[in-house]
Amino acid sequence: MQKKLLTLAVAGALAAPGAALAQVEVYGFVFMSANKFKYSTPTQAGAGTGFGSVSKWDVASHASNYGVRGRENLGGGQTAWFQIEQNAPMERSNNVAITPASRNSAVGIQGGWGNLFIGQWTTPWADLDALWGVGTVGGWGPITSIIGRRETTGAAPNPNCINGVSPGVGICDAVESAGGVGHPFWRRVSESIFYQSPVFSGVQVKLAYQTNEGKATAGTGVVQADPSLWSASVQWAGMGGRLRVGAAVDSHKDFTAQNQSDSGWRVTGGWNFGVADIGLAYEQMTYKTFAGDCDATQWGIGVAIPVGSGAIRASYAVADDIEGSFTGAAAPAGTFGAGSCGAAPSAALNTLNNGAKTWNIGYDHRFSKRTTVGIGYAQIKNDEAAVFTWTGAPPTQTGGALTAANTPFPGSDPSTFFVSIIHRF
Repeated sequence: MQKKLLTLAVAGALAAPGAALAQVEVYGFVFMSANKFKYSTPTQAGAGTGFGSVSKWDVASHASNYGVRGRENLGGGQTAWFQIEQNAPMERSNNVAITPASRNSAVGIQGGWGNLFIGQWTTPWADLDALWGVGTVGGWGPITSIIGRRETTGAAPNPNCINGVSPGVGICDAVESAGGVGHPFWRRVSESIFYQSPVFSGVQVKLAYQTNEGKATAGTGVVQADPSLWSASVQWAGMGGRLRVGAAVDSHKDFTAQNQSDSGWRVTGGWNFGVADIGLAYEQMTYKTFAGDCDATQWGIGVAIPVGSGAIRASYAVADDIEGSFTGAAAPAGTFGAGSCGAAPSAALNTLNNGAKTWNIGYDHRFSKRTTVGIGYAQIKNDEAAVFTWTGAPPTQTGGALTAANTPFPGSDPSTFFVSIIHRF
């Protein structure tokens, strides 16, 4: 892939002949699709009443971005580096502003001992998606809809956000306020410290810590919230990279309930047999509410079959119903926390029909190292109380009239035929 390289002298270089130079690279990723999108009629009584199915054309931008990054040799095997990356909203109907450093952005030092950096980055948990997500074409796959995405089951958890103990007051960044019971496991984390070990015999360890800058007290100095997050993973690649496997654990303190830590673990991996590349993922999360634990399980499988300069790709994934208490118990006085695992149950007390299934199939053709074109179909089958969708989905039956215009009505199934194009620079 060709890159635009801008050679810039570091501070003082002009005044000090022979000083080290830093190479700065401008890069980007444009990922668009044209889609024939459909939302089916909602199935939950009382939700979406009066709305039938709707079919519409749409143009979507799948995490298109651009950025600048650079490296400088410090000597002794040490390298300083930085990266500033932001979103590129290529379709304007959603009025998404370009936010500097909204994506992976950090500064760090790397050497034979590993890579230490600070800023905002994807978690070690989320990085494991690269090991198994071989079955997606066009951005409409399980990694952008079901896997790791239980945040659609409730209200934003951070106590300092608008729906917390101090409505409209306090700090609340995009990560912490993303919504859901507990913290979204798939999202990148900000105000964080990261470490990535060197690769030893195919093994690498990654760690991330989101600092507790959101710590809050009330009145007499009693701590009301002390949110922080740990994420850790280990991964291994062998047989020339054809076999790969990784495991991760996360702990999210004070994100759903005070003095409680949500937790999760996952295993992902894949095996490239030559005639087909198979990927597998399994994950479990436990969200802590004052009414009891909420346990969520998701799994998925993906496959890529090489055909000429492209591949046929397909995925299938399942989000099981959340298991837990749905009593709606209130948080004790002076504390914060969710009272239940999600929306009101439609059947037995401890059974909530909020699971979903998704599948996709398509073909992508790589014209060059920089340009890929794809075509395919994808669908999500939501249970009665489920509202899963993909990142970048168009507005629902409301046509954008509601705040959460791209969140389906409970039980409404999104699906799409699409043609996509990726260009890297």
